[in-house]
Amino acid sequence: MKEILQKALLEIKPEKDDVLEVEEFLKKLNAEIKKQRIKAKAVAGGSYAKNTWLSGDYDVDIFVKFDMKYASWDLSKLLGKILKKFKPITLHGSRDYYWVKNKLKFEIVPVLDIRKMSEAQNVTDFSPMHVKWVNTAGKKYKNDIRLAKRFCKVAGCYGAESYIRGFSGHVVDILVIYHKGFIPLLKASLKWKPKVIIDYNGKIGKKAVFVLNKSKIQGPMIAIDPVQPERNAAAALNMKMFETFKENAFKFLKKPSIQFFEYSKIDYNKLKKKGKLIVIDVDVPKGKEDPIGAKLLKAFEFIKKRLEGFEVKLQGWQWDKGKKAEFWYVLCKDKLPETFEIIGPPAEIKEHAKKFKKKYKKTHVKKGRVCSKAKHKYRKIEELLRKEILKHEYLKDKVKNCKIVSKFS
Repeated sequence: MKEILQKALLEIKPEKDDVLEVEEFLKKLNAEIKKQRIKAKAVAGGSYAKNTWLSGDYDVDIFVKFDMKYASWDLSKLLGKILKKFKPITLHGSRDYYWVKNKLKFEIVPVLDIRKMSEAQNVTDFSPMHVKWVNTAGKKYKNDIRLAKRFCKVAGCYGAESYIRGFSGHVVDILVIYHKGFIPLLKASLKWKPKVIIDYNGKIGKKAVFVLNKSKIQGPMIAIDPVQPERNAAAALNMKMFETFKENAFKFLKKPSIQFFEYSKIDYNKLKKKGKLIVIDVDVPKGKEDPIGAKLLKAFEFIKKRLEGFEVKLQGWQWDKGKKAEFWYVLCKDKLPETFEIIGPPAEIKEHAKKFKKKYKKTHVKKGRVCSKAKHKYRKIEELLRKEILKHEYLKDKVKNCKIVSKFS
């Protein structure tokens, strides 16, 4: 197992060139802040500042910490002025923030340079404190955090976004540090039950269900934020992702393999052997990851529901956060029977039965209900998709365009 973890670390540690680009950008940004005579400082945040970021992760958080004298100012507007020469993209949030794209993508967030909790005006003001906590409490576990993050990403349970509802980077930090390592975390997870409480500081524990906001403890895990003890850091986590982590932990501990840390492409040839495969290429609109991801998920579920007559055996989707996404479905059949049955009201409810018979000319009673038969407008899967499902009004504000790119076997 030790050799597997060492090999995984070699693959997931970032390149030195990426580190240099971050430092160079910070230097330029701080020079601009100084030039404009604004009392603030740009510092690295997130996994970069914690030294837990992964190779291939090209998003870097930058916090511009404004002096408390700007507490009543519009920090987003002030940061926009500083960033003008960098040609930023504005993103909307509890405070507007910005993207600057080079080889790496810098997410630049305005925060107040708070010294104590009571000074915070926005949830983002606490972020530098999270970095400080990891660098203090978790200084021995940086590589363990890297392994845990990659493990979750490959398993598909990483990210607190609404379309994923998995483990956020902050929650992974808390879990690894609390359990004192990656392997101890995996072993501990096998004993997790819904409503498991993780409390690093040990001051709240079982009282969490009475102390925390009830709406924030509905999920399977309560992870007390070590910096903001009134907050459940794992509030976004759902049961599916909770169980996914546990299942993968069990599998890895039973039979360790480097595959648990390596992304694998979908093998469509294998899927074709399991049934009738359909793959849909999706053009993704521009926008913030979370709302766009949520729209893609809704589009995926919408198409799946309308394929129920073909008996969906397996399904999935992938999105590289770029301009394209793919939906795939494995079906039991690719052609519907000529007719289908419409099940109406119970025959004994005369008034409703009469209305049903008026609507449908030919009816019959089956298991006490009035029924009728109707013909499918489109019997073949491709025809139904092209002429009806993929042109549906519902999809128009979810995706730019959808097209079938792979025929079933």
